[in-house]
Amino acid sequence: MAAHNLKSLTLGRATLLTATVAACAAGAMMPTMRAGAAQPDTKGRKMLVYIGTYTQRGSEGIYRFQLDTETGALTAPMVAAKTPNPSFLALHPSGRYLYACNETTSYQGTKSGSISAFAVDPNTGDLTFLNQQSSRGGAPCHVVVDKLGKNVLVANYVGGNVASLPVQADGKLGEATGFVQHQGSSVNPRRQESPHAHSINLDAANRFAFAADLGLDKVLIYRFDSATGNLTPNTPGYASVDPGSGPRHFTFHPSGKFAYVINEMLSTVTMFHYNAEKGALDRIQAITTLPDDFKGNTSTAEVQVHPSGKFLYGSNRGHDSIAIFTIDPSTGLLRKAGHQSTGGKTPRNFGIDPSGKFLLAANQDSGTVNVFRIDASTGALTPTGHSAQVPMPVCVKFVTPAE
Repeated sequence: MAAHNLKSLTLGRATLLTATVAACAAGAMMPTMRAGAAQPDTKGRKMLVYIGTYTQRGSEGIYRFQLDTETGALTAPMVAAKTPNPSFLALHPSGRYLYACNETTSYQGTKSGSISAFAVDPNTGDLTFLNQQSSRGGAPCHVVVDKLGKNVLVANYVGGNVASLPVQADGKLGEATGFVQHQGSSVNPRRQESPHAHSINLDAANRFAFAADLGLDKVLIYRFDSATGNLTPNTPGYASVDPGSGPRHFTFHPSGKFAYVINEMLSTVTMFHYNAEKGALDRIQAITTLPDDFKGNTSTAEVQVHPSGKFLYGSNRGHDSIAIFTIDPSTGLLRKAGHQSTGGKTPRNFGIDPSGKFLLAANQDSGTVNVFRIDASTGALTPTGHSAQVPMPVCVKFVTPAE
């Protein structure tokens, strides 16, 4: 959620987005290249990390730093590109391009946000602005690149829809070729009065797209054509969660057999069995992300499975923790394994580095990205003491070094 008040969806997000509409209208999308920026470590211990932010409280856009993959230490953050509200980021499979949601509700006179395309400097990590296209709906809040690198898919929160934009040969984006407007509502009249698409993901085969819609209490399922970018309703067309749950982010188990959605409003994770041939989700379990004795106000944000497939993590905003679960390898069922304070306020997104050694938690309201070491046997998180100061951090993306 973009708002400081995590429970106020439409009003809170609108308040945040209004602050950047003027900047977008003025075309303030071009990044600043940083001459003389530090070169990446040649010993192979440093991994480039990008941080998406909301451009408030001094934030200028997308930040970058390097993670020492042995110690968890971070270099000083630097601005990689100046751009309004780059709340969620996605990297092209080639590593040459990065795409950012500009989470606003106005773009070139329309009620839409936008997606910006950047070229990645392989030596510095700086970003060069390429172009920008309408996201086809207000407040784009989640973006992915398809497995072949041919399309960028986006979920528009206020618009209540999803879209697919083609990636051109030079990394620039074309106008949307796929678009689906969600319809309906659910049981909470304040939060679920209309559709609110909160994420979009693809399965490993690049055949099906899954859109978690907070306003509908559904994960909508689409057949995806990478050649054309078309999104067409699947049969079955959706999987439901408990009424009033508010599904937010979605992830697959590395085995491809199981899938998980974290529910913002009820602070739960719903587990599904996945039929990869039919693109169908069979709901099996729902489990809370909170301690049994917690009574305060809170909501969830991110969910990710450890690369080993042994653990699942989810972020609690309000309880300000990462919930830790073990995963049964044969059934995919979750079992509580504890909680770790993120050492800050309002943990939004987090990232697990590709080796599975570290988790980086982005604390939106305290302006910190804190590093935790992951126990490979238990999944427990231990603070490393390493941290970076980044204003309003809300997304963590790792750049895997080239072979």
